[in-house]
Amino acid sequence: MSADEIKVTAASKKEKKANPKESSVDQATIQMLAKAQADNVETIFDRALTMKPCNIGEQGTCCKTCSQGPCRLPLPKKGIEGVDTRKGLCGATPETIAARNFARMVAAGAAAHSDHGRGVAEVFLAAARKETEDYGIQDVEKLLEVAVDFEVPTTVMVENEAGEKVEQERDIYKIAEEVGVKALGEWGKQEGEIYYAKRAPEARYELWKELDVVPRGIDREIVEIMHRTHMGVDQDYHNIVKQCSRAALGDGWAGSMIATDLQDIMFGTPYPIQGEINLGVLKADEVNIIVHGHEPLLSEMIVVASQDPEMLAYAKTKGAHGITLAGMCCTANEILVRHGLPIAGNYLQQELAIVTGAVDAMVVDVQCIMENIANVADCYHTKVITTNPRAMMESGHTVHIEFDEHHALEDAKRIVKEAIDNFPNRRAEPLIPNVKEKMVVGFSQEAIKYHLGGTFRGSYVPLNDNIINGRIRGIGGVVGCNNARTCHDSAHLTIVKELLKNDVIVLTTGCNAMACGKAGLLTPESAAVYCGPGLAEVCETVGIPPVLHMGSCVDNSRILMAATQVVKAGGLGKDISDLPAAGSAPEWMSEKAISIGHYFVASGVYTIFGVGLPVTGAPRLQKHLFEELEDIYGGMWDLEVDPYEHAKKMIAHIDKKRAALGLDKKKERVLMDMADRQKLDAA
Repeated sequence: MSADEIKVTAASKKEKKANPKESSVDQATIQMLAKAQADNVETIFDRALTMKPCNIGEQGTCCKTCSQGPCRLPLPKKGIEGVDTRKGLCGATPETIAARNFARMVAAGAAAHSDHGRGVAEVFLAAARKETEDYGIQDVEKLLEVAVDFEVPTTVMVENEAGEKVEQERDIYKIAEEVGVKALGEWGKQEGEIYYAKRAPEARYELWKELDVVPRGIDREIVEIMHRTHMGVDQDYHNIVKQCSRAALGDGWAGSMIATDLQDIMFGTPYPIQGEINLGVLKADEVNIIVHGHEPLLSEMIVVASQDPEMLAYAKTKGAHGITLAGMCCTANEILVRHGLPIAGNYLQQELAIVTGAVDAMVVDVQCIMENIANVADCYHTKVITTNPRAMMESGHTVHIEFDEHHALEDAKRIVKEAIDNFPNRRAEPLIPNVKEKMVVGFSQEAIKYHLGGTFRGSYVPLNDNIINGRIRGIGGVVGCNNARTCHDSAHLTIVKELLKNDVIVLTTGCNAMACGKAGLLTPESAAVYCGPGLAEVCETVGIPPVLHMGSCVDNSRILMAATQVVKAGGLGKDISDLPAAGSAPEWMSEKAISIGHYFVASGVYTIFGVGLPVTGAPRLQKHLFEELEDIYGGMWDLEVDPYEHAKKMIAHIDKKRAALGLDKKKERVLMDMADRQKLDAA
């Protein structure tokens, strides 16, 4: 290549670099993206410019399920006029192709969450059997509650000295072992129904039974999707979507919910705690370890190891003043809500954390880990440490230290030592953005109940009362990933702020929760700034933020349980579908989001996504998902890319539900007694 050609190529590459100020609304991200470009390090933001998405794939009508394809069925530029005659080689219609692709996303997302849950159940069972010294039972009360759901007795009849039969509490670890066995059995169950289906409001459970979508077992429903979507099997998009419901419900009401419950029992149920967020939590003079991924089994042990006096003393021998442990993605949420440890950032910031030059080790497990972090690490000194046999990568700066729960703390200390040993290898003075925010997090459904009603009268009734009297317009569940096809965090924040302004309280998890934290929305003080007068008054009275951080993406099951608690508190209908509530994933990108979205729809929630949905090339399927499902489940899908219109649609749906409950008319405020509430419950 000639010198002139090299200059042209270099200029071309320079033109295709992302504009930092147009790529994110987060100042730390903007600063580090500029540094990455100055260091000639390519990131996902740059690649998003040079690699355009396939328009047929975006529409969901590219079929690759056999080697006769891919069969590509784009929508005609003028749209469908008359009968849609598009077909694949085998005759598959756009609806069949898009439904299969959609179903396989549900299957992959459900598998990811549920395989996480299986791993938790296996460790929980090992802890119950005392096969590991590093894990135990932290929340006995929650264990006893979960035992009831799994039909495990918590007491036993014994004979006393007088020969009388008396009831006696069972050994906690015996109860835990039986719970562990039954929980693990949910994956391999072949018939019957999952235990947690009966946790749903009775009306919802009866509807699922009537529709024949109660999951039989977690793995069975996922495998059945894969079979049905094989070439030449299920070719009725209605029937394929029905199987999506079974698999997705198996994720939301079993795999994910079991993971959340057992993690709470082992590590403690989250209650409000203060933390910090953004790249500014890193420290130039300390060993910086980032735990990244989704499974807290290892990160819980790294928390212990990083605070061990022996490890701290060892760090000082290498010239470090201490050890900073921070999280990335949903592992970050797990260690935050239980320990208050800082979050370095959400999904699109993982490469940029390494660009600071301050990260001595990025410890990864599974899900949402970009392969390119290994390439970025090659440009600095960071070691990427993989820990799970299901998730490995190849790079000179990648080390695999396999994690085994039977000697968990030992493995964690080995990982921390690897990071400490790498501290002296920093290539230059770190550049850490002076950007971070304080936040209050850890609002499990139990914590919300406590905050609303106190220690002795914990209840969701005050929330319901304030929805009924209009101070709170409704509930918005805003969750989900970041997506490099959008401006980082922008849609998340626009939608949440619009909801707050209109007195809609927001429940959040995952990367949306982190976006809100970075923008200062996770503090009680933010209510006075961003909320309408009704919601602001409630938040000030109760002392909570207007956006309640409920945990990681697997913890979306907490939102389901909070919705169930609202139904059971009375006055807002008999089912989740009656509630003035809506769900949203503004910047979704992973298959897990599709599974989450579908289990919310099947649970009766209006669920709207941003970015796009791969069904628009199949108009009849789109109509089924966006309209007809509401008549079946009471919930439905929707799509809106514009964040302001997105929020308007959520508010319009909330208003529709308020009207259906008769809450759209101003009523004289009266003090309600128990008889009044019983009348509401019977309505």
